[in-house]
Formats: sequence, C-alpha cells, structure tokens
Amino acid sequence: MSGTTSTLVPSMLREYGDVTRAALTKYLPSREPRRYLYDLLSDYPQRGGKMMRPSMCIAATRLYGASLEDAMHTAVAIELLHNALLIHDDIEDASEKRRGLPTLHVLHGVPLALNAGDTLTLMSLRPLIDNRSRIGERLTLRIIEETERMARECAEGQAMELGWRRYNATDIGDADYLEMVLKKTCWLATIYPVRVGALIGSRDSVDLDPFVRYGFFLGAAFQIQDDLLNLVGDDGYGKEINGDLWEGKRTLMLIHAIRESTVEERARLSTLLGRPREARTLAEVTWMRKLMQKYRCTEYARKIAHGLAGAALHEYSLLSAGLPDSRDKSFLEQMVTWVIERN
Repeated sequence: MSGTTSTLVPSMLREYGDVTRAALTKYLPSREPRRYLYDLLSDYPQRGGKMMRPSMCIAATRLYGASLEDAMHTAVAIELLHNALLIHDDIEDASEKRRGLPTLHVLHGVPLALNAGDTLTLMSLRPLIDNRSRIGERLTLRIIEETERMARECAEGQAMELGWRRYNATDIGDADYLEMVLKKTCWLATIYPVRVGALIGSRDSVDLDPFVRYGFFLGAAFQIQDDLLNLVGDDGYGKEINGDLWEGKRTLMLIHAIRESTVEERARLSTLLGRPREARTLAEVTWMRKLMQKYRCTEYARKIAHGLAGAALHEYSLLSAGLPDSRDKSFLEQMVTWVIERN
C-alpha cells in the first residue's frame, strides 16, 4: 500500500483528474456559435472541480488489471455529464455560485444556460460511442445500458427533491432522504463510476451488485458532508454558504429539525419553507440555522455520515478481498475517509 489518506487521495485525484481534463478537451468544440453555446458549455469543465467521479472510474478499472486508457472515454463521458447536470441543478435550485464563481444562468440567463446544459448532456454520449474502438461493441453496449439506468435514477432522485420543495413536504423521514440521495447523488457520483470501471476492468466477469452497496454508503456519506459544508464551510467551499436553507432543500439536518421542533416552531418552519427563495429574509434563514443548532442537527448528521462511512469500508473490504494490493485499491478504500474529512 502506498500513501496515506491525507496524501494518496488528493494526489490521485490530481493525477487522474489531469489526464481526464486533457482527454476531455477534444470533446469541447471550438466552433460557432461560440459566444452563445460552445463557450458556455466549456465553462464549468474549465473551472476545475474535485474530479472524483472520473477518478473512481479509472481506479475501479485498474483495480482489475486493465489500463487507464481502457477507462478514459468513459471517464470523460462521466465528467461531461456531471457538468451538464450541474448547469441544470443550478437553474432548478436558483443557485448563485458554482466553484467560486457566478453560476452559468446568472452570467448568461436561463435560456442560454439551459440550452448549453442540454447540449453538454447529449455530447457526453460521444465518448461512450468512441469506446468501441478501444473495448469493443459488447462492452460499449453494456456501459450504455448502465448509463441509461444511472440517468433514470438521477432524474427520479432530482424529481423527489424538487417535488418536496414544490409542494412543501414536511413529513419526510431519514429513510426518504437516503432514498433520494441514493438516486440523485450516489448513482452518478459513486455507484456508476465504480460499476462501469469494474465492468471495463474485468471485461464483465464480476458481480456488479456489491458496487451498488459500496457506492451507496460512500455517496450518502459524501452528500451529508456536502450538506454540512453548506452550513459550516469556509471561503474555499466554492458554493453559497447557507444556500440549502435559502433554497429550502430537505437536508438531513433540516429533516431532524422539523422532527424535533415544537408545534409552534414546526408551524413557523413550514411557513418559511413554503415561500420561494426570493421571499425569504436573512433574519428568517438565521432563525432556521439557530433552530438546527438548538437541536444539534449537524452533530446528528455527522454521526450518521460516519456510520455510513463505516458501512462503506466494510462493503469495500468484501468486494476487494483477494485482489492484489495497489495504489488504486488503496485509493478506493481511502476515498471513504476522504469524503467525510474534506472541507
């Protein structure tokens, strides 16, 4: 085993992220209309990002002895789709910042940003089609089948979250939240990358179900930590602090606050959550934060995230048993600690 959690994960995210970005540039056209389309869809990929998703795909491929090059087209497709969905998420959430800069729809308006997101979604299919020249027709089709399932799961999860806000749902439990996160976050962020990586690396010879369990526990811990950072993150967080409260997102902390609050507090909270973002005031958002502090909601969520991380480590020990030690094997194990320690 080489490296520690504090050095191995960041160094491999940089290493695999750099090669993915380099390969990604060939899929970003430099033709007209640049100002209205191609400059826009190139914006988010050029802002950086953690590169967690393509890196996990590459690592899972190499875990089974295949080459980085075998995974590259799929890694690029994952990163293109991720950025496309960020554009859509920012529009749907009315978010103001992404990776430390104004969101695409703030810069260019919703119609142009929406069109750029749609285009980038479709363009993410091209690297998957190009897989044929490297890994053959059969594996290419299997990956496209996995992609269709992932896209459907993501859409269902996004619909759940948007629907809760649209209809001001306040009867949501932890299990509902985790089901939404499984679909909205985990399938693209963790499950799909390791499943298709294992598919490529093993040439479709291993059971992919264990990767759903590992990916769910890892991805759910990642999402809870992301929700926590939205409340307590520093200047390097890159998104709008308290943005989830402004947007009325049903995070684990908010769900816990609703459940633990008094009848009067719950009624006021329901009234505030029923308003659109632009109708909420800073004083009201501050009150919601104080309510979370009163009921120790961040401590509650952090405890659950650590439990999920422990389950992810257990699942990974089972699925990786018998595989030779490598940087990639260590990376996928240490990702579990990284997701709950990152800031």
